[in-house]
Amino acid sequence: MERYITFGEIMLRLKPPQFERFLQSPLLEATFGGGEANVAVGLARFGLEVAYVSVIPDNPIGEACIRELKRQGIDTSLIVRKGERLGIYFLEAGANQRPSVVVYDRSHSAIAEAMIGDIDWDKVFQEASWFHITGITPAISSSAADLSLAAVKKAKEMNITVSCDLNFRKNLWKYGKSAPEIMGEIVKYVDIAVGNEEDCQKSLGVKMDIDVESGELQAEKYQELTSKVLALYPNMQKIAITLRESHSADHNGWSAVLDNRKDFLVSKKYEIHDIVDRVGGGDAFAAGLIYGLNHLSNDQEALEFAVAASCLKHSIPGDLPLLSLKEVKNLMAGAASGRVQR
Repeated sequence: MERYITFGEIMLRLKPPQFERFLQSPLLEATFGGGEANVAVGLARFGLEVAYVSVIPDNPIGEACIRELKRQGIDTSLIVRKGERLGIYFLEAGANQRPSVVVYDRSHSAIAEAMIGDIDWDKVFQEASWFHITGITPAISSSAADLSLAAVKKAKEMNITVSCDLNFRKNLWKYGKSAPEIMGEIVKYVDIAVGNEEDCQKSLGVKMDIDVESGELQAEKYQELTSKVLALYPNMQKIAITLRESHSADHNGWSAVLDNRKDFLVSKKYEIHDIVDRVGGGDAFAAGLIYGLNHLSNDQEALEFAVAASCLKHSIPGDLPLLSLKEVKNLMAGAASGRVQR
């Protein structure tokens, strides 16, 4: 049986309309999002059975959040209802040479204060075949890091495939432990890793001479980078690296590579102009890769599917990858004109 589980924090996202600055007008658009929830939505929209695990307060905001997850076809029965508040993040969307800005308000959120024992991992992993986590949850608090490590250990004990998006968030690591110190332990239990060059260097401490701020890719470096990570973690089967050429906030080049210990695969590159919302693009990639590795014929197809899915996400407002299999496969096949479908 195929059953996919994701675990992490979902937040209330508050964003000024369009490309306004914070409180330029007295309006904030309210939606929900978070790395692992975004992956869950992507998997559900690709037709897979997926359950999302989190700790969400038992209040009207928590109820609205769970209703949104259910609306996307996600099993919410494993969510623990406790705690005082849902985390919040504020997003100011960038344009042209002005970058986007994220401000977190997630201290003392329900999942930040959750403890070992709050989640019954034996129950969570009944009939599960795949478990996905990110580097964001362990950064929230020491107790969230403990929960994350317990989860991956139990998943491997039950022979469940574990994937991890290494997501490094410098503004979250505030409780006295470094990202490599915590993530280095968690990744020992990971089969499939996803990230970008900065995630590998700052989450895992794998040093490479790659300038992530330049906007230009140093393609020859990436095979060396993936080889270093795979050598450091012998239980890891594959690692995929997303490659973003950031020409401006509105124009990115987008591609990825995958190292499966036998082959080093490179995807097609998309030039994405007039970006609507790049937040969640990496999560759409992770969802696409998980789908592709399980339902497409080989790793190259899985990589191409993941890159196409994440490319399309850049056209959708909000965190959630509101995509369909047909749309992604059409883009893979070359239908990139954007012509009206009648």
